[in-house]
Formats: sequence, C-alpha cells, structure tokens
Amino acid sequence: MAVIIPATRFAPPLNRPFHHRSSLASLHCSSRNFLFLGKSTPSSTIVAVRCQKPVSDGISSMESMNHVSSSIDFLTLCHRLKTTKRKGWINQGINGPESIADHMYRMALMALIAGDLTGVDRERCIKMAIVHDIAEAIVGDITPSDGVPKEEKSRREKAALKEMCEVLGGGLRAEEITELWLEYENNASLEANIVKDFDKVEMILQALEYEAEHGKVLDEFFISTAGKFQTEIGKSWAAEINARRKSQLTNRQR
Repeated sequence: MAVIIPATRFAPPLNRPFHHRSSLASLHCSSRNFLFLGKSTPSSTIVAVRCQKPVSDGISSMESMNHVSSSIDFLTLCHRLKTTKRKGWINQGINGPESIADHMYRMALMALIAGDLTGVDRERCIKMAIVHDIAEAIVGDITPSDGVPKEEKSRREKAALKEMCEVLGGGLRAEEITELWLEYENNASLEANIVKDFDKVEMILQALEYEAEHGKVLDEFFISTAGKFQTEIGKSWAAEINARRKSQLTNRQR
C-alpha cells in the first residue's frame, strides 16, 4: 500500500500578485518534485509540488502601473481615429462616411488575406496598415483639397506621431510604431510599396461602394489613382475594382 506524504498548501502573499504562466514548465517544476512512496507510477492525484520562487520580470509595480496608465491614455487618444470621418467623402456629400479607423482596418484585412508574396513580411504589412494614418488622431484627415503642401503635412504628422509616442510612454512599442510609420511615409520597402497600394485600393473600393449606395459618380478617386499602383497585387486588385465599376455604371444607364 502506498504511503502518501500530505501536500503543503501554498498561497501567494496578499501583498504580492500571483504571476500566472502559460505552462507547467514555466513554474520550474520537475517530476522529482512530486512525492510518492510505494509505487513507481503516480496516481492521478498530485500530492505535493515544490517550485522555485517566481522569477521577477524586472518590472517594478510602479513601472507596471505607469505602463498601464500610459497604454490607456494612448488608446483613448486613438479613439479619435474611430470618430473622425474621412474628409474626402464629406466633401462629396456622403452621409455617414467611413472613419479613419474604418479605412485602416480594411487595409489590414487586405494585408491578411493577400496571397503569399515572395520576400514580403505579411505581419509587417498588417502592422503598417494599422499605424500608417495614426497621426491623424491629432492632425485630422488632411486632403489635397485643403491646400496644405506635402512637406507641411508631413511635418505636422511627424510632430503628432512624436506626441502620441510620448503619451504611450516611449519604449519598444513606441519605437516600433515610429519605425513602421516612417517606413510607410518614405515608401522605403517592399512592404511599404504594398501597403501604399492597399491605401489606394481601399479608397477606390470604398468609392465603388458609395457610388452604388448613393447613386453618385465619384470619378476623381479613380482618376487620381490611375497608373499609380506599384505592385502586381495592387494593380490586379485595382483592375478588378475598375472592371466592376464599369459594369455597375453600364447597368445604371439601362
């Protein structure tokens, strides 16, 4: 008959949070920590577990609290992306147009569903789509009709991005957002080329949908993007949208 050594119950001190881990391995426990006598095969009941003291992740409670506060401040600022409507559609008299966040979300979906592309980092494309217009949370949606020079628009957005990263509290995530934004702004990689194309593709797809919903003809969005796609996927998706538009306009005239 097996003799069982009763397990001692352990509970984290009330003044210290208990850190959960995703697996038993991370608790630094081994099979010899399970105490059984009289049988070589343990029963289904775990009798006693002795683990090392959880390893500190190097972040103090105060630093953790500050990070949480900064994160919520940043997300609250990004709320403006959900409520700020895209000005190009407002200028066309579209009732209840999409927001900046709507536009970026569908771009991220484009990056997600695009077929495998040689040498392309899909995850980076998704991230870039999510952040490429993030500075508009502060500066708003500046369009060509506003008459703001390209250099001035870029200066305002860079300043806004810097402010947003300060709100976030700096650190690796802020650095990553800045790097992604600058890469897109400077069209400095194949991923940036693709996301730039997705920006235009999403716009003309939205224009096609608004033409169908509101009975409008939104030529300027198709004219302004014609011949400006840099990648094969951008060109093929734009061609499909334009073909559907041609059919849609033809059916409307009947």
